[in-house]
Amino acid sequence: MPDAEMTALLQAVLDEVCADIPAWDTATRERIAARLRDVVRSGRSSVDELKQAGRGALIRAPTMWP
Repeated sequence: MPDAEMTALLQAVLDEVCADIPAWDTATRERIAARLRDVVRSGRSSVDELKQAGRGALIRAPTMWP
């Protein structure tokens, strides 16, 4: 479980990346949040890396296969 500082950073990045996403589109927010968690688990946690990963998740369509 991330500490409070990392949680705040992830929330801030998620809010920034999803700023133009409608409030009802929770599936997109969940997909981006999952990508951010994956990035942190892989050991990358700089603000730039998180923003890049979040934006990448936003523009890539979800698929059934990894």
